[in-house]
Amino acid sequence: MISYFLYRLISVYQMLIIVWCIMSWIPRGGETLESIRGALRQLVDPYLSLFRRYIPPFSGIDFSPIIAIVVLRLVQSVILYIL
Repeated sequence: MISYFLYRLISVYQMLIIVWCIMSWIPRGGETLESIRGALRQLVDPYLSLFRRYIPPFSGIDFSPIIAIVVLRLVQSVILYIL
């Protein structure tokens, strides 16, 4: 039961990272869009900043979300294996 909850929680967080990445490509919009973007940034940036310290942008492209999602997938695999 706990393993399933953690697995789903990590899946939701991965989706938040993906949505945040997609929203970063959208030009600045109205107040509602900016509030959603700010909320996602507060949820996702602390985790992504761990990877941004070690993975610099390459030609203006930030690869830290990709690495962050790969790490989350590995954690999911370990959770399923252990529990």
